[in-house]
Amino acid sequence: MVLFKATVDHYEIIESLFTLGEMDHQRCFDYWKPSTYMKADIILGAFVPIYITIEGFYKSHIFFEIKPDILDNFPERWKNHQYLLAFYFAIEEINKDVHLLPNVTLGFHLYNAFNSHRRILEGPLMWLSGRSEFIPNYKCKTQHKALGIIAGTRPEFSAAIGTLLDLYKVPQVTYGTFDSMLSDRDTFPSLYQMSPKDTALTKGVTSLLLHFGWKWIGLIVSDDLKGKEFLSDLKAEMVSEDICVAFTEKLQSNWKFQIISDVGLVNLIKHTQANVHVFYGDIDALVFFCMQNEIMKSIRKVWIMAKSHLVYLESVFYENNYLKDFFEGSFSFSKKRDIPGFKPFLEALTPSQYPGELYFNKFWIDNFYCSPPPLLCVHHKPCPLNTSLKRKQEINVMTTSEPSVSIWNAVYAVAHTLHKMLLRTTGMGSHEDTNQDSLLPWQLHPFLRKIQFTNAAGDQICFDENKNLVEKYDIQNFMGHTNHYSFLVKVGEFVSRSPQDQGLFINEVMIKWPSNFNQTPQSVCTQSCGPGFWKILEDERPICCFSCMLCPESYISNQTDQQECIPCPLQEYPNPERNKCFLKSVTFLSFEDSLGKALACTALCFSISTAVVLGIFLKHQDSPIVKANNRTLSFILLISLLLCFLCSFLFIGHPSTASCILQQIAFSLVFTLALSTVLAKTITVILAFRALKPGRTMRRLLVSGIHNSVIPICVLIQLILLGVWLGTSPPYIEADAHSEQSHIIILCNKGSLTAFYCVLGYLGILALGSFTLAFLARNLPDTFNEAKFLTFSMLVFCSVWVTFLPVYHSTKDKAMVAVEVFSILTSSAGLLGCIFFPKCYIILVKPDENSLKYLKNKIQSR
Repeated sequence: MVLFKATVDHYEIIESLFTLGEMDHQRCFDYWKPSTYMKADIILGAFVPIYITIEGFYKSHIFFEIKPDILDNFPERWKNHQYLLAFYFAIEEINKDVHLLPNVTLGFHLYNAFNSHRRILEGPLMWLSGRSEFIPNYKCKTQHKALGIIAGTRPEFSAAIGTLLDLYKVPQVTYGTFDSMLSDRDTFPSLYQMSPKDTALTKGVTSLLLHFGWKWIGLIVSDDLKGKEFLSDLKAEMVSEDICVAFTEKLQSNWKFQIISDVGLVNLIKHTQANVHVFYGDIDALVFFCMQNEIMKSIRKVWIMAKSHLVYLESVFYENNYLKDFFEGSFSFSKKRDIPGFKPFLEALTPSQYPGELYFNKFWIDNFYCSPPPLLCVHHKPCPLNTSLKRKQEINVMTTSEPSVSIWNAVYAVAHTLHKMLLRTTGMGSHEDTNQDSLLPWQLHPFLRKIQFTNAAGDQICFDENKNLVEKYDIQNFMGHTNHYSFLVKVGEFVSRSPQDQGLFINEVMIKWPSNFNQTPQSVCTQSCGPGFWKILEDERPICCFSCMLCPESYISNQTDQQECIPCPLQEYPNPERNKCFLKSVTFLSFEDSLGKALACTALCFSISTAVVLGIFLKHQDSPIVKANNRTLSFILLISLLLCFLCSFLFIGHPSTASCILQQIAFSLVFTLALSTVLAKTITVILAFRALKPGRTMRRLLVSGIHNSVIPICVLIQLILLGVWLGTSPPYIEADAHSEQSHIIILCNKGSLTAFYCVLGYLGILALGSFTLAFLARNLPDTFNEAKFLTFSMLVFCSVWVTFLPVYHSTKDKAMVAVEVFSILTSSAGLLGCIFFPKCYIILVKPDENSLKYLKNKIQSR
């Protein structure tokens, strides 16, 4: 019962494909002959797909639930009348041409070319036997012998009859699309393809997909030789452009098998992301595909009708509005060429022009619903005398199709071949005896292979498949319901002059999309990765299915679907969106920065304070407290501390090579001077108190002034270390583009870190030595002893620089400079405050304690 219901549904759909007129006037052709014949001197055979039949399925599957008379109501579906008219036109034009075949008439014997594999040889066998019924290996009538065959809209038909015709060496000129299999001379030595090699169609389809960014595509192709070739070429083009195939369906050429089975069923609803489908097949395959897959229930998609021979699309859609609505917004590729003089020929046609020819009579019945004389049908009135195509322009036969142009060219190619052959064989003498018996089919081959001429349209015609031709495809948009008969509107074109010279032109303003899309449809597996992201391909998934990830730091992507992020140059940095690089600003520890300004102000304050202390000591240099603390060393220490504060300014501002070297020299020398002075003061205190005790050793050392040599010796050692540093790897300017994202930091590189730490280590040794000696002398009498202050000052100094090392290594860029400047200021301030501020307090606040009398009283009290 399920099969029965499906069959009935198919019956109802198929019935809508056939006009009522075809069913009503079927009895007019109860005794028709399957061929038509035009008598002439030279005969050409022709096989044109005028009609198709589908009665085979219904006669082989009869169900008791279906009335037998319903099955008999399915006649042949007639189509492609223009093929026949183009053939008539070419024959008549050639016979009128006094220069092409003078005194020789050209006629034809025309048969229908069946699409069914079972009946594919029916017409050729009838032609060979010369009768309406085919009798293999018998030739009953010799007057119908043809010198050549014009055939083949489908390569399967040409291939099937090509093998048969080659037995008799009869040349076959095909007018269908070029097929590479048929160009094999070893297999088909008697076959010539009229259509040029079509190499640009797949490139045109791919260009259209790329133009709109469609990367996830469904492919539906006919399961025949040409369909397989198209599928292979298109997939190769798509792979090169990173376009992926969501699904591939092949349409069975055997409709009977397709109707009663599930072969070819596509779940279009399942592929929701594939909004674009490429269809390659003829109009009948399209209609049966729509029927079999019930696409009217599916979501509307954008269809690309890729087969340029998809002729009479308008007529089928015009008769079936549901198809027109469903395919609204889709595209079609077509080659539209004109045949000079063909339109006036069509407009001048009348029903009485070809009396008795069945195919021609059927044309008038199908389009005007009248009976041409002498054929009179019961249900149709006779055709009026003024009936012509000029009065009914909407008939699809008025639009020249590409196969019609190929048929016209094929007939002319054979005519020019006969012209050259007759020139050689008879010298264009008397042709009274010229008939089909005087010429043999095999004689045409040498001339056909080399034939080359220019047709009336200005095109170069030859059978060289490698000839360079400009291929031009009109891209038409399905507009749905319009005020005109034609609903296919040209919205662009694809032109290919060579593989290197191709161009797609689209007028997007004119395009009408399917009603369920408010804008240009998207057909992608994964939404595109915008700028700032890069796509990551996933294993075991097509290249069009990927993940998007934000570019890492210092990298950007400025294009859609970029596969790799690109790094910004060192002098640039990415914005937060990671889609642009901006130029980094140059920065350093400047006086304009808040940090640099604070350090500079601090250094200036300490410098002024040191200068004030030095002035106080100079003013009171003869006072007991200044004398008691070795005023010479005090002056040296104050001057060195002033220089320490001032050297901080070398670290602030735009670095230069000179300032980088001077920073380290000044820092090392002034701190060496300060620490060596402190060491000398400590030694002096110790020697002074030790000299008061019995013994001559300490007194000799104090009198000899050996403590005064401590300063030059210590400074000399530091100079040697600096010389080695500057001689091997001196400091230099460095541009740090990594520490901060948006800035290039100009700073001084220490050059040799080993030398830098040797200098710091030497200062640490001096500080540790001073601290040790001062700590040992802390319990000497307070009146003349400043060892406690020296001890505390060295403790502060060592604490600052011990802390400096880890902090310095944990900071970057200009913060490192700030840490170094801060350490210089803090350690210098510690020396200044611990050693000199107590003395200044006594000098300024308690002057009575700064007297010789006070010191004597203090000594006596002890």
